[in-house]
Amino acid sequence: MIRWSPATPARPGCPHRRLTRLLAAELGGGIAIGASTLRPWASANFVGARHLFACAGNEAAKALQERLIATEWRLPGHIVADVAIEPGDGAGFTIEILTVED
Repeated sequence: MIRWSPATPARPGCPHRRLTRLLAAELGGGIAIGASTLRPWASANFVGARHLFACAGNEAAKALQERLIATEWRLPGHIVADVAIEPGDGAGFTIEILTVED
């Protein structure tokens, strides 16, 4: 088993950069994406990653989450399994996207 470390690179073909660009295009100009992080994730049957995006903006979280869930993400070799929005401090929030390898 390979242990995760912030110093080790993501798995080959990891869609984090592409997902960042797609998310920025989907959010438009009303929401700013700040720092993003990636955390490898696995279950008994799947391998993937948790992608966390710190955001600033004032869009309603529930409406935004429903819009992102309905989005058709084009990530070759990966599937978006879940999208969640967590409120943060002040006007900020975090978007978490779980991807699994196809």
